[in-house]
Amino acid sequence: MIEVAKRLQNVEEYYFSKKLREVALLKSQGKPIINLGIGSPDLEPPFKASMLLQDSLLDEKAHQYQSYQGLPELREGISSFYKNHYQVHLSSQTEVLPLMGSKEGIMHISMAFLNKGDKVLIPNPGYPTYASVTKLLEAKPVFYDLKEDNNWEPDFAALERLDLKRVKIMWINYPHMPTGANATNKFYDKVIAFGKRHDILIVNDNPYSFILNDKPISILRYKNAKDVCLELNSLSKTFNMAGWRVGMLVGNYDFISAVLRVKSNMDSGMFYGIQKGAIEALKCSEMWFKSLNSVYQSRRALIWKLAKGLNCTYDEHASGLFVWAKLPPHLKSEEFTDLVLKEHSIFITPGTVFGSNGEGYVRFSLCAPEEVIEEAIARV
Repeated sequence: MIEVAKRLQNVEEYYFSKKLREVALLKSQGKPIINLGIGSPDLEPPFKASMLLQDSLLDEKAHQYQSYQGLPELREGISSFYKNHYQVHLSSQTEVLPLMGSKEGIMHISMAFLNKGDKVLIPNPGYPTYASVTKLLEAKPVFYDLKEDNNWEPDFAALERLDLKRVKIMWINYPHMPTGANATNKFYDKVIAFGKRHDILIVNDNPYSFILNDKPISILRYKNAKDVCLELNSLSKTFNMAGWRVGMLVGNYDFISAVLRVKSNMDSGMFYGIQKGAIEALKCSEMWFKSLNSVYQSRRALIWKLAKGLNCTYDEHASGLFVWAKLPPHLKSEEFTDLVLKEHSIFITPGTVFGSNGEGYVRFSLCAPEEVIEEAIARV
């Protein structure tokens, strides 16, 4: 018998990969399932971006291997985007690395910096991929608590009490997924100082900063950030281009170079047409963001109504593509979401998918048209 690698013993199939098969089966049986579980934007990308992709197919080099570092114009576009929207100055030649999505970045950063047995600080609740990638590389996840009564920010006094000797990476993610919490200026100063004090690479995963958020922030704005920080970003949510798989890693040249050493051995560059479309998307004016958020504001108001119908509470000041809602006391997240799926044919995500501190919470996606959310409200 051919056995799989031992590393797979500690990693399960991604929750949404399994659950969406169950949802698809229910649909095939005639169940009118409403999917409010996954954050896959249903709106159109910028029109000019789609046109540039289409037109580029006739370019002379469109179907050849591309640079591992992306087109120079794409790196320049990312650099300009950071300058215009985050007030962060980046060298397009040395401090920007286009990626085929943030998941690729999480894996490649981890491969570049982790040895077997190293430790990684991972938020609880947080994006499950941080932990699964850590386990795949035979490093050790060390979960740090995020709690509602602390605005979903880490307790640095508690972090200092941990054994930090082999900690190499700390993952942070603000605006936070799944809770939608925004970090304070004080937090960014603290986490940078923490990284410098303990020689820990701080990686901020920042794909939600333009969704229902008036003040987009990059950690690289803060003093000494480039000494110990990298930032992941993405076009998936901001420009409705999730399926295009366009992300970026920005920060210190030495850190970027280490990741490129991994990446250049793992792929052969991003498709030319996708890069051309991404360049155009990054040029979008403020009107794009206002229009996008106008749609999400209307949808969010309806999701709040749905949450109330299910006796849940929520924070009206949260940002991002989701509504993180608290269940009534004594209810369990997975039992609740399974019941909602069974009784109302509505799929929402249990908070426990994101860690033990997600118990007692559920997450609603805003990636559904208003008429679909209204139908969900009518059902409950």
